[in-house]
Amino acid sequence: MRIERSEIVDYVTYKERRPVERPKIIEMKKPRRVHLGEYLTFLFENRATIKYQIQEMTLAEKIVKEDEIKHEIDTYNELFGEPGSFPVVLLVEIEDEEERKEKLEKWFDLPKTLYVVTENGEKVYANYDERQISDVKLSSVQYLYFNTKGVPITAIGTDLEYIKQEVKLTDVQKAALDADLKELNS
Repeated sequence: MRIERSEIVDYVTYKERRPVERPKIIEMKKPRRVHLGEYLTFLFENRATIKYQIQEMTLAEKIVKEDEIKHEIDTYNELFGEPGSFPVVLLVEIEDEEERKEKLEKWFDLPKTLYVVTENGEKVYANYDERQISDVKLSSVQYLYFNTKGVPITAIGTDLEYIKQEVKLTDVQKAALDADLKELNS
């Protein structure tokens, strides 16, 4: 279920609602945040969090033109992928600028190596936006989705040579993502 234009309010109206909406979304995001190792944070998204991101962009950029609002909606709707998918934003969080530059160049192939493990033990690799990878380095923010064909997930990992890791989801994380999967596929 993608976000429709009718769901997005003008940024002034959103700004008025934001003090009530923002804390709800922040709380909603907590069990959907998964850390893999020292530098990788996966933010699993759902309709509410994606709608929030669109509203935040219209506010931050003070977007009022209809075609620009539509562009934001279309851009964020790409995160949904095919039915049965988990939309995800990956943050590569490296504070030191030199270290970040070095790792983003070295980890160029990271998106190709990201996977989730479904409850039936299958590894499902990420679909990613190739526009976020230049000829020489990776962007520190990646938009992905994992098409598990509606099968819940139990772990997330990477096969990247330099940082091979896998982390199991907690029961709270699994419950949140299972609920999102049902909502996204209803």
